[in-house]
Amino acid sequence: MRMAETAKSQSVTRARKKTVFIVDDHPLLRQGLALLVNRERDLTVCGEAEEAQTAMREITLKKPDILIADISLNGPDGLDLLKNLRMLYPNLPVLILSMHDESIYAERALRARANGYIMKQEATEKVLVAVRRILSGDIYLSDRMANKLLHQYISGASADLNSRLSALSDRELEVFRLIGEGRSTRQIAEKLHLSVKTVETYQAHIKDKLSLHSGRELVQHAIQSSYQ
Repeated sequence: MRMAETAKSQSVTRARKKTVFIVDDHPLLRQGLALLVNRERDLTVCGEAEEAQTAMREITLKKPDILIADISLNGPDGLDLLKNLRMLYPNLPVLILSMHDESIYAERALRARANGYIMKQEATEKVLVAVRRILSGDIYLSDRMANKLLHQYISGASADLNSRLSALSDRELEVFRLIGEGRSTRQIAEKLHLSVKTVETYQAHIKDKLSLHSGRELVQHAIQSSYQ
């Protein structure tokens, strides 16, 4: 009788686990997150992917309770993935994970209907907190970012570089970020699966929107942004 009760209890425990799907193009980071999640009694990783197209297929099959996705992916980025997901799975909780400054990307992720944003620097410490908070129906942001958004709401947007970057489309911002990393136009085209001509068009739009007059100014502003 006791063995039967124990087996039943274990079965119930497994049934209560929430499933997590991870999308990141760095295998070591995916492995680290999976180990972190799988140590928890109430969570388990049900699948992984390194790019958006595979993620869409696997999510359809695995039907996770929550998705953790990096912004920077080869091809369509994490925000593109999020927008496509929202058309098919409007209620799937999504936590965006990124190495990029939350002051630039977090608000954009929330506008794309992410349920939270966390920087990789604090992921080990806070990712489980973020996942559980999102699964409970809340939004997760760092205290710093939550305070900044509240301040912007009260006082209005400032005229700094981050504010001006809000004029860029998601793809333009991705190109801008890659310029700041020192990528050439051809390297950006290869990473984003675009033609060189298309990337050059994005660069021209960025210069117009940021009132920049040369490629050198564009590079300088992109580098400045990457170090903020």
